[in-house]
Amino acid sequence: MNRPIVWTIAGSDPGGGAGIQADLKTMNALGAHGCSIITALTAQNTLGVSGVEYPSPEFLQAQLDALANDLPPVAVKLGMLGQAASIPIISQTIQQLNTYVICDPVMISTSGHSLLEKNALNRLLLDLLPDVDLLTPNLYEAETLTGRTIRSSHDIEEAARDLLAMGVRAVLIKGGHTPDHMSRDYWSDGHNRAWLSSPRQDSRHTHGTGCTLSAAIAACIGLGFEALDAIVIAKAYVNQGIRNAPKIGAGNGPMAHLGWPESYADLPWLTTTADAGEALTAFPDCGEKPLGFYPIADRFEWLEKLLPLGVSTIQLRIKDLDGEELEREIAQAAAYARQFNCRLFINDYWQLAIQYNAYGVHLGQDDLKTADIAAIRQAGLRLGVSTHSYEEVVRALSVKPSYIAIGPVFSTTTKAMRFAPQGLDALRRWRKSLPYPLVAIAGIFLDNAPEVLETGVDGIAVVRDIMNADNLPERVARWQALFAPKEQTRDEKRPSFGEPMLV
Repeated sequence: MNRPIVWTIAGSDPGGGAGIQADLKTMNALGAHGCSIITALTAQNTLGVSGVEYPSPEFLQAQLDALANDLPPVAVKLGMLGQAASIPIISQTIQQLNTYVICDPVMISTSGHSLLEKNALNRLLLDLLPDVDLLTPNLYEAETLTGRTIRSSHDIEEAARDLLAMGVRAVLIKGGHTPDHMSRDYWSDGHNRAWLSSPRQDSRHTHGTGCTLSAAIAACIGLGFEALDAIVIAKAYVNQGIRNAPKIGAGNGPMAHLGWPESYADLPWLTTTADAGEALTAFPDCGEKPLGFYPIADRFEWLEKLLPLGVSTIQLRIKDLDGEELEREIAQAAAYARQFNCRLFINDYWQLAIQYNAYGVHLGQDDLKTADIAAIRQAGLRLGVSTHSYEEVVRALSVKPSYIAIGPVFSTTTKAMRFAPQGLDALRRWRKSLPYPLVAIAGIFLDNAPEVLETGVDGIAVVRDIMNADNLPERVARWQALFAPKEQTRDEKRPSFGEPMLV
């Protein structure tokens, strides 16, 4: 596999904790090939910065030209730019490259040393910000750029609007310096918004976390992830690095660089408000029996065919009815499922699921944003959530569902998908990372189901393989036989996570 080329244009840290050195460690750990253009040489260690020197504009241009002629990037991360003379040179180069640009507007070191010349700020605002796809300031940098005092979540959202008005395409304001017990970052592209929140770690070994975050985003963009997915992965990478910091040096030591983040402890929650959801009560589980064989039907008549055959979990997903016809289908299904003690999940229509006392609700991402989650929880229903990406998984984590559906595992024609198939490797990674029952969905048939089960998932959602079966009882029996030997060992195969660690 060829590694995508990602550039970092930033200052050097001889202590290896921040700047170019941290960026290259991060890019390599996540699977990208990092190239570096040095804008400044610093004399620093974990105790602080004692000196800065800049290369000449001519030598800066020579570095840029050398890489552009041989190693053009998929994404570029901008860090410490230092002097005003550097900014138009860098701006001209990235305009010619026509690539994705992340800018971490480094202005001052942790120890208080200025890392951006005073006359460089205007150049940054005028020459560079209109070229930036994602700006990642901390609170101090956001205040400096906007001239706004930031004290609350509302202030952060207003500052993001100001920064977007300056020409950047999206902004991520980092909340690492707030006194809150949570570290909350705010992202917006002017149309969509999200808060990404993690419990704050009690550690002084955070040198280079801002550099690392932006470098990780750049690496993930290079790997083909969408922007918000890249941000989620980057935040998890930083959480992992702080949690495992090696405690090097007498001052603020560097974080660790340990490869792809796979621990539930490091994943943030994603919400549309600053409330991280940490106080929410988890939804009830689905009992000791694994979800197992999980047909998805579009009419009540399928329940009449499947439940007498012993199907114990089913979803009613109706997309082409409304009004009285829709309500009648759901009412019949809920009553019939209770007769067979079947776990019936109603797709999307949560109000009717509550009204007719269904076992649970299954929500897609659009409905997850609009449904009354508190009402579903208060009614005692179970909740399943569909996910297709890192962004969607951490959005699901914020509501603490009963199970999480992961897909598409393989390509499917059942519904239009903007997401590429995740494949079995991604399914294994999610099984390793998430302490929730997982249901694999999309493109799964009897012939490929055994390899899906080997990933450790708790259920497989099935549509076409059942709906198109010539001999339905025989097909159902084969699916049930596939799960029967696994039911006694499923909990043993699932990793034990315990309570989420504070990160």
